[in-house]
Amino acid sequence: MNIAKIEARAAKPKLGIRPRFGVVWKYRWLYAFMIPGILYFIIFKYVPLWGLIMAFKNYQPYAGLMGSEWVGFAHFQHFFGMDEFWQLFRNTLLLGLYNTVIYFPITIVLALLLNEIRKEAFKRVVQTLVYVPHFLSWVVIAGISYVLLSTENGIINSGITALSGQTVEFLTSTAWFRPLIILQLIWKDAGWGTIIFLAALAGVNTQLYEAARMDGASRFRLLWHITLPSIRSVIVVLFILRMGTFLDLGFEQIFLMLNAINREVGEVFDTYVYRVGLLQGQFSYSTAVGLFKSVIGFILVILANKIAKMFGEEGIY
Repeated sequence: MNIAKIEARAAKPKLGIRPRFGVVWKYRWLYAFMIPGILYFIIFKYVPLWGLIMAFKNYQPYAGLMGSEWVGFAHFQHFFGMDEFWQLFRNTLLLGLYNTVIYFPITIVLALLLNEIRKEAFKRVVQTLVYVPHFLSWVVIAGISYVLLSTENGIINSGITALSGQTVEFLTSTAWFRPLIILQLIWKDAGWGTIIFLAALAGVNTQLYEAARMDGASRFRLLWHITLPSIRSVIVVLFILRMGTFLDLGFEQIFLMLNAINREVGEVFDTYVYRVGLLQGQFSYSTAVGLFKSVIGFILVILANKIAKMFGEEGIY
């Protein structure tokens, strides 16, 4: 080891227990603000991990979690071996890809468009309009979809009938199910998804824009060479975090839009867990399915973070 490094390490002051406590006490109110977040993760994220043992047991309510029979990987073998597995995996994977490839870039584009609005009053009005749908429940969104798309007195279908004399089976068509889910998601949450990007855009150095304008850069050049590179790290971090919920598509939205006709393309892991876990009482089996989905999300986060570091980004750890 280099002698200079050894001397620098020896000369570096070490914090004892008392100085460290002094630092904590100095910033005690900042640490106090962390307490609600820490309690949230402990209560709702870490404590429930104990229940994952149910995936390896044949859980019986009367016997309790510890008294139930240990079955190992039997539930996983049954899940992977059934014919319905590949249908569920395909449906979940396709909706996850559409969510990542279509919805996620739209939030970035929308944030860039909002950032280009120069009149603050008009910008606030537009932001409010795109934020409002986020606060509507999926029950309301599904109700609006039925009112608009129903073949019986639906507003859109009434217009199509008046023009062509035919109706389009939006709500029962297997071809329309996935586009409808993505369109609902974009309308409801795309505006809300721009908040972090707008915060990142607010921190871009305005002197860079002024220098580029003096060099004759167009608006598109400013966007491509200054704005996007400035928020690239934020985009990468959010993309990595999104990989953790790649298979988590949201139970409420898909459950409300499912019916007997489109179930072939609409049934995903979340709705399957509800059907076999709560309706049929197969608690251990549904826990195994949920654990499989979580493990896949964890692996995707690790891979996405590693790829981001290969391209020179910091990643999330």
